[in-house]
Amino acid sequence: MQILLITPTRQEVGLTSVSLGVVRALQRQGLRVGFVKPVAQDHNDNDRSQLFASRICQIDSPQALTTDAVMARVTASQNDELLEDIVSLCMQAAQDASGEKVDVLVVEGLHIDASHPFTARLNADIACALHAEMILVASSEQSGSVSEVKVAASELRQEGCAIAGVIFNKACEAFDEARARAELDIPLWGVVRFKSELMAPRSLDVARHLDAEIINKGDIKHRRVRETVVAGRSVSEVIERLQPGALIISSGDRDDIMLATALAASNGVQLAGLLLTHGSTADKRVFSLTRKAFDTGLPVMRVETDSFYTTLNVSRLPSAVPADDFERMNAVLDTVAEQLSVDAMTACVRLPGTTHLSPPAFRYQLIQKARAAKKRIVLPEGDEPRTVKAAVICQEKGIAQCVLIGKRAEIEAVAAAQGVVLPEGLEIQDPDAVRENYVDAMVELRKSKGLTPGAAREQLADNVVLGTMMLATDDVDGLVSGAVHTTANTVRPALQLIKTAPGQSIVSSVFFMLMPDQVLVYGDCAINPSPSATELAEIALQSADSAKAFGVEPRVAMISYSTGKSGAGAEVEKVREATELARAKRPDLLLDGPLQYDAASVKDVAAQKAPGSTVAGQASVFVFPDLNTGNTTYKAVQRSANVISIGPMLQGLRKPVNDLSRGALVDDIVFTIALTAIQAAAMTAAK
Repeated sequence: MQILLITPTRQEVGLTSVSLGVVRALQRQGLRVGFVKPVAQDHNDNDRSQLFASRICQIDSPQALTTDAVMARVTASQNDELLEDIVSLCMQAAQDASGEKVDVLVVEGLHIDASHPFTARLNADIACALHAEMILVASSEQSGSVSEVKVAASELRQEGCAIAGVIFNKACEAFDEARARAELDIPLWGVVRFKSELMAPRSLDVARHLDAEIINKGDIKHRRVRETVVAGRSVSEVIERLQPGALIISSGDRDDIMLATALAASNGVQLAGLLLTHGSTADKRVFSLTRKAFDTGLPVMRVETDSFYTTLNVSRLPSAVPADDFERMNAVLDTVAEQLSVDAMTACVRLPGTTHLSPPAFRYQLIQKARAAKKRIVLPEGDEPRTVKAAVICQEKGIAQCVLIGKRAEIEAVAAAQGVVLPEGLEIQDPDAVRENYVDAMVELRKSKGLTPGAAREQLADNVVLGTMMLATDDVDGLVSGAVHTTANTVRPALQLIKTAPGQSIVSSVFFMLMPDQVLVYGDCAINPSPSATELAEIALQSADSAKAFGVEPRVAMISYSTGKSGAGAEVEKVREATELARAKRPDLLLDGPLQYDAASVKDVAAQKAPGSTVAGQASVFVFPDLNTGNTTYKAVQRSANVISIGPMLQGLRKPVNDLSRGALVDDIVFTIALTAIQAAAMTAAK
């Protein structure tokens, strides 16, 4: 096991963000990573590092020592005893949830604290006690950061510490990475560029900081403050500042500002909120008139201080990510991980003989494979807000070339209301301008059904049908829909126009379930209500192939309410027959059934209920007997265990079409687009 101690060169370098960013980067390489923050330094010792490690990185680390406990040891000259306690914590963290040793243990050192001068010295002592390699974290916001690193590295080496690398955080545009690399005699692990959008607090954080009265809650937990606007002048001077992410600060008796803000919100502009000052509030008649604006999610708050002091207090909001803002911290960790050098990291980290497909590794590989595929994916719901955001992310990150179907003016208005800038390369297809191009091709595809040109035009008025025809004629490589349409709306045109792949008689689906320490595949949880034994066998083979295509070694469990020969009944017999049919077609595949879920997933249960099974206790693909069971199970696991699920991904079609949940988040859409691009590449390679 290798131990990395992440330690700062001075105060306020973003140590927690970088430490957990390193964890994420290592997890993406398929490593088993442990994490520990030995000494809690947050207010009231409610350490955010441990919380974020658990909730975001899925790593449970031991409870940190409190600052008071450490101070007591230091004051009593009990340094040896203190180091013993810290080493003990680290050894506890060196085991994963299954009790196996991790490949790499990341230890977050102490923040440099002028009020506790022992912090810098203790970091060096911890490194020596653990025989850890140190990764220095420096902030390049100020000049002289490279010299600062050189001095810190020299001093630490004199203490007998091994320096494995350095990471420059919060780097401005002027920071010269090449020059830094040339001047340093230690590996440069990465330069993390400053991104102002990652500093944006939620409106909720502002309300808490100001102890504001919340008049209208709205979407206060998710709206973010990217700009503060003090409305001290006339409405005409303020209108241009009513932009997405703006927090409008105004005296409560400014009815004109209240009305202008309400109008902007009603027009779809996602303002961060309206903050009323001087302890005043608008006339009740104005509140009544603007009630509809509140229904858009606009947060409205009130404070007793005047506008000047209120604005000053807002500017003093701490920059640290609040302990309950997992969305922002997740974005921060992704940003750090993406800007670390994989080459520098892997050159330092001693890789084990084998790696495992952890959820971070799965997501990382998904994006990398999609980038390599370079496919065009059509999005029929082109003016849907989440879809627009997802398309922008995919375009900017090179995940896929997205094609939005919709009116340019409407799509641009949706983007503007969310503060999103459409990249130049993002394609927008006006349905009225391209619809006629697909009439003849659609008539040809449906001639056996007697489709006429007039009927084809009528059906092509549906953008999902239009997008499906783009796919059928090879103008695009894949389709993703369902953010506002039902599954039937997405799948029906695909069955009519794309049809099933050669050798396939059924279309089914899988979800990729990102469990804390592994990725599982669930099928079919979205399409087939009550498959026959023959159909269930085909679903099993499709699901196994999908798992393998995405890096999950298939060990297929045919799920039932009974294991082996212990039960009887029509449903158990169907699963038993499906198992035999699937085995006959693919004798090379690790597949067993019927198995109860616990027998399929838990080794101890498997040893009792299915001894000798090559699948029981270690299944990676779970095939459910019907839609009722599959859909219920996936949602129960997803919600109860706080598990991310990616899908449903459809299988069995000639070309990739994928359906979204109508409650899909932007990230869900991004990953579904990536899945679709990879499917398209695999289908092309198989021809």
